[in-house]
Amino acid sequence: MSAPLPPEAEPGAGFDPATRLPNDRMALLFMVMLVTAAGNTAMQSVMPAMGTRLGVADFWVSLAYSWSALLWVFCAPRWARLSDKRGRKALMNLGLIGFISSFLFCGMVMWAGLNGWLSSLWTLLIFALFRSLYGGLGSAAPPAVQAYVAARTSRAQRTQSLAVISSSFGLGTVVGPALAPLVILPFLGLPSPFFAFAAFGLLVLVVLKWRLPDDAPSYAARGRIFAEPSSTGAAGERYDSEEHSDDHGSAATEPSGATAERLSWKDPRLRPWLISGLVGGHANAIVLGVIGFMLLDRLALRATPELAAGPTGLVLMAGAFATLVAQWGLIPNLKLGPRNATLWGMALAAVGSAILGLTSSLNAITLGFVIASLGFGLFRPGFTAGASLAVKRSEQGQVAGIVASINGAAYVIAPAAGVWLYNVAPLESFALIVGLCLFVLVWGYRALQPDEILVDDDPPRP
Repeated sequence: MSAPLPPEAEPGAGFDPATRLPNDRMALLFMVMLVTAAGNTAMQSVMPAMGTRLGVADFWVSLAYSWSALLWVFCAPRWARLSDKRGRKALMNLGLIGFISSFLFCGMVMWAGLNGWLSSLWTLLIFALFRSLYGGLGSAAPPAVQAYVAARTSRAQRTQSLAVISSSFGLGTVVGPALAPLVILPFLGLPSPFFAFAAFGLLVLVVLKWRLPDDAPSYAARGRIFAEPSSTGAAGERYDSEEHSDDHGSAATEPSGATAERLSWKDPRLRPWLISGLVGGHANAIVLGVIGFMLLDRLALRATPELAAGPTGLVLMAGAFATLVAQWGLIPNLKLGPRNATLWGMALAAVGSAILGLTSSLNAITLGFVIASLGFGLFRPGFTAGASLAVKRSEQGQVAGIVASINGAAYVIAPAAGVWLYNVAPLESFALIVGLCLFVLVWGYRALQPDEILVDDDPPRP
């Protein structure tokens, strides 16, 4: 039996915008994001080794899951819009089911291929097919979580709240590959992490159904007492008083069945943030795609790929710690707004990526990856919060889907293309990463709205 709706989720009931989500609910939402992200990137510790064992070139190993990322780009916004009608919890459940089924079937296929029951070609083709379950259905969870949080936090608090949620997704992208070698079981071998993370996902799904109250779709971001300024045009323009008035009036009188006007990717309020997120996301995706293969080469482990699991786990766990420092330490303690977090993040990511390109020892590689992870750990919540704060509360479901789609777009071509370029010209691949980071740094400095505009908030109307 579903738990009763909390007061803030009931149609027509307002809540104090200074009130935070309960800690237990935030922890549950954190775990939904963490397990989906961790599972998605856990394969990065084992896929290079499995590809080597199957006799498949690095490029094709990376390309095998690009189809899933492409589906993510197209499906995430549609799931986000559906969550406005069906509720956030329902879409979180769907996303977790897609994640669990994808990992279970992918693990079975890889296990069959490594045991010689399938050829290398059929193993990769069927693997890519089952990976599409993650892109097609698993993409429903992250935008639903983001919209759930954004609709229940004030604008001033949203950067820190979304930083916590983004930290789970960003943390998962490095913790997953770090944990993967630790769950390899003798009787399952290298595909063990697929089954382990499917089990983790099932546990989170059970707790989510049990502990998270059903939400009212009509609340989608139509709080009645909020004063919420909205951008009137391109980044850098200030909000005028007429927009304030319109936003409040519509929020207070909007019928529960009304739907917000469809948000365009070309919306001038969002464009600077989306360009920054897309370019910076590609830089991040290339680093994560290349790191496993780079360790195989620079530590001379191609002949014994199983031995790479330990060093890879060490490097990625160090990156996970750096991400925690960025998102749980630097952002809240330094009170970094979206623009500052994005720009400082890209500067640090450029420095870390340059170190990765110029070094070959394990210690130096770890240092470079730590600095790069610190930078990307600042960048991701900065971009996410900036896009959220650029639009009205009634548009949060749509912007969550767009942000999730941008994040997925970075993984369509970038990992495979980055691995191909790394195999052809290793130094140039890292020069490309540094160039992407510097582009966002220069572009963001000129185009992103100042933080004092984004977090400027009016008191609630009486």
